[in-house]
Amino acid sequence: MLLGGFGPAASSPVSELTATGRYSTALRGAPRRFAQAAASFYMANIASQKKRILRSERERLENRQYTSAIKTYFRRLEALAKESDSEATEAEHRRLVRTIDKAVKRGALHRNTGARKKSRAARVAAGKSS
Repeated sequence: MLLGGFGPAASSPVSELTATGRYSTALRGAPRRFAQAAASFYMANIASQKKRILRSERERLENRQYTSAIKTYFRRLEALAKESDSEATEAEHRRLVRTIDKAVKRGALHRNTGARKKSRAARVAAGKSS
């Protein structure tokens, strides 16, 4: 508890000052990535800014889902291309391109990044090295 447990910091996930001079951002049982957003939440005084911080964190996690899925599909595509399974490679390539297009449309990826990733995926699917 900060300042004797008074004010908004009392309910904050920030519970103690560590030896390094930084606050501990550990939430009870929650991953660290949520601790950062929750700690930021208590820094804002304006209600609309509090909502914006929560929304931006939610959007950031949604964007990470897209980028993570794209990386996973690309690794699968590379593995299938090495096995020379053309039908499965084509299906995985279509899935990857569809996911990249959705991520670009949503704003999780820049359009040039999406084009670069699709080009690289096409080379891998064709059997050429990337």
